[in-house]
Amino acid sequence: MIVTRFAPSPTGHLHLGHAFAALTASRAGERFLLRIEDLDKERSRHEFVTAIFEDLAWLGLVWEEPVLQQSTRATAYGEALMRLKAFTYPCFCTRKEIAEEIARAGEAPQTGPDGSLYPGTCRHLSRGERDARIADGESFALRLDAAKAAAAAGPLTFVEHGHILPVHPLLFGDVVLARKDLPAAYHLAVVVDDAHQGVTLVTRGEDLLPAAHVQRLLQALLGYPAPAYAHHRLILDKDGRKFSKRDRAITLRALRAQGLTPAGLEALI
Repeated sequence: MIVTRFAPSPTGHLHLGHAFAALTASRAGERFLLRIEDLDKERSRHEFVTAIFEDLAWLGLVWEEPVLQQSTRATAYGEALMRLKAFTYPCFCTRKEIAEEIARAGEAPQTGPDGSLYPGTCRHLSRGERDARIADGESFALRLDAAKAAAAAGPLTFVEHGHILPVHPLLFGDVVLARKDLPAAYHLAVVVDDAHQGVTLVTRGEDLLPAAHVQRLLQALLGYPAPAYAHHRLILDKDGRKFSKRDRAITLRALRAQGLTPAGLEALI
C-alpha cells in the first residue's frame, strides 16, 4: 500500500503551489496523511493550522486522523539524535563567524544547494575544548559529520520516479541537525516523522530533490526504511518565480473569496 503525505508549515496561508502539492500527494497513494511542520515557534501560528484544514477540505481532500504536529515530537527527535551521536559534533559558530571563516579561506568556497558549505571549523575541536565550552554555557548547534557518516553508511541509492539514483552524501556538507532553540532541523525531523508515519512515497516540489541525498543518508544511519520519491514540477507566477506565502493575492483563501471553485483552481495549475 502506498502511503503519501502533505506536510505544510503553518507560517502563512496556503497558495496555488501548496494546492498542487497536496492534490498530487493525495492522488499518488491509497493512504493520504497530513503533517503540520510547526517547529518554527516564532512564525508558526494556530490560526494558520486552522486555515490549512479549511483550505484542504475546500479542495475536497480527506486525510487520516490524528494529524501529526512536529511541535509534539521533541522526544522522538532527541532519541534519534542520541542514535546519531557518533556522527555529530557541537558547532559554536555564528552565521557571521562562518561567513568570516569562508572569506578568510581565500579561495572559492565549496557550495551546495543552500549556498556555501560549512567549512568544518568546529569539527576539529578536541573533546576537551568542546566539553569546556558547553560547560561554560556557550550556545551550540549539532552538526552531522557528513564524511564520517558517509563512510559508515557506504554507497547508497534512492528511487526517484521509479529510477534508481546514487546518493551524494556530502552534497550539503555538515548540515545542522538541531539547535538549542530547535529540537530538530528540517532534514532530521522529516526523516524521523516519515519513518514514524510509515510514509512509502514522498511527493514534493522539485526544488527539494537535493534534500533526498542527505535524508537518505540519515535514513541509513538510523536504520529506517527508505521511501520512494516523486518530486513534481513547481507552480510558478507570471514572472517564472515560485509562489511565496508573502504574496497574499494568490492564497487559496483570497482566490476562494473571489469566487474560484476547486474545479477552476485545477484549471489554473
